[in-house]
Amino acid sequence: MESPKKSPEKPNKQYKSLRKGTEPIEPQKYPRRVAIAASASAPSSAAGKGNGKGKGKGKGKGKKGKGKGNSSPEAAEPTRPTVLDYPSTPTPAARIVPAVPDVGLGCEVVVGSPTTPSGKRVYKATNMHAEGKSPVYTVVFNFLDVRYYDVFATACGPRVSTYRCLMNGNFALLQAYLDDEREESFYTVSWACDTDGTPLLVAAGKSGVIRIINCATEKIHKTLAGHGFPVNEIKAQPLKPSLIISASRDESIRLWNVHTGIFILCFAGTGGHRNEVLSLDFHPSDMYRFASCGMDNTVRIWSMKEFSPYIEKSYTWTDIPARFPTKYVQLPVMVAAVHTDYVDCTRWLGDFILSKSGENEILLWEPITNEGVPGEPRVDVLQKYPVPECDIWTIKFSCDFHFNQMAIGNREGKVYVWEVQACPPVLTACLSNPELKSPIRQTAMSFDGSTIVACSDDGNIWRWDEVDHPTTPSVGNKTKKNKGKQLMIQG
Repeated sequence: MESPKKSPEKPNKQYKSLRKGTEPIEPQKYPRRVAIAASASAPSSAAGKGNGKGKGKGKGKGKKGKGKGNSSPEAAEPTRPTVLDYPSTPTPAARIVPAVPDVGLGCEVVVGSPTTPSGKRVYKATNMHAEGKSPVYTVVFNFLDVRYYDVFATACGPRVSTYRCLMNGNFALLQAYLDDEREESFYTVSWACDTDGTPLLVAAGKSGVIRIINCATEKIHKTLAGHGFPVNEIKAQPLKPSLIISASRDESIRLWNVHTGIFILCFAGTGGHRNEVLSLDFHPSDMYRFASCGMDNTVRIWSMKEFSPYIEKSYTWTDIPARFPTKYVQLPVMVAAVHTDYVDCTRWLGDFILSKSGENEILLWEPITNEGVPGEPRVDVLQKYPVPECDIWTIKFSCDFHFNQMAIGNREGKVYVWEVQACPPVLTACLSNPELKSPIRQTAMSFDGSTIVACSDDGNIWRWDEVDHPTTPSVGNKTKKNKGKQLMIQG
């Protein structure tokens, strides 16, 4: 009896740069490109269920018919995604009580004025670059490596690009990556590092698949599959940048090791989010704590200190990643209900939290968890930073490295710059450009706040620079005299 014939094996796809060489990121005369194929050069873990596709519909909220736009990266109606299959192990009983802001005498909130800029820092529009025909949802500077503080990354559709901000106000295209899945639309990019300090670029979006790109070798480092729906945001742990967390429409948050590709922890379940997770951020000094927010109108604070042995084990794991004993964290440290609408951006400011919702304002508040002390957790709202015409969601703010300045766009194409740590809040500047009329989805401030980059729904990247700012060109930057012409980089 003849044995059944085996189907021929498909050849593995290789990732080749269109430009030979494996030198690290440096300013180049000609742009470099890398094709991203559908599978990774090294296998990674896969967990969770889903078809890897997710698409939403709808419009953002506006006043009296105004301000209509995509309420999120191709997602709007808050439809409940399929619930993940969680382990059948029993979960300790817990009382999840949302903490609400304190009210009464002594709990008054300090509100800044959005109408009169102080003029402490003056900015001017210096450049506009057409990134593509699709909306640009994300832009972020690299604060992890001092060599690349003037380098930022952005994504438009299936393309991810890195640029250097030149002293004359122009952009220098360093690298561009194009995904083989042409239907992919990247919603978020983040900088990370391998254990040896190699700069990595992490991108994810519509498909739910996370691409990790090695910027030194110009190849795919890992592909992480597991989210069954689109990924809305990714953040690297600043104290250990080989760890990243991802927030998804599937209501889960996942912790990954980019060095090994291991899926370490999943934050979801009993006390998890009850709708899309839109944003998250690591605590600046406590590497085991982070905050998340989403379409259930809450901000949740999580701790992974109890699972630190599994984090360390992920670096020495020698078996295949799929066999790693991934743990599920179902109970957060705190659930805060400080907003009445979708919360689409949250950032730590020391032990305080900045969070934004579709309520035309950003809140600064203190989470009082009372760990080890009897009593329910509390929330103390300290300050409000008003942002006019910012009532559509998926508009995210950014801060400089030291959190002195904060920049946020609105649906009319304006950027408001606030002095974060002033009391009451001080509006530093209100920026605009005559050609910019589309909603600004995200801003990125440089290390010292002297440069602000914004991305918009019209597929463009916009730049403002501080007037008369004493800056020094970085090593390797060769700038030319600015003749007043915009540099339109053809990708």
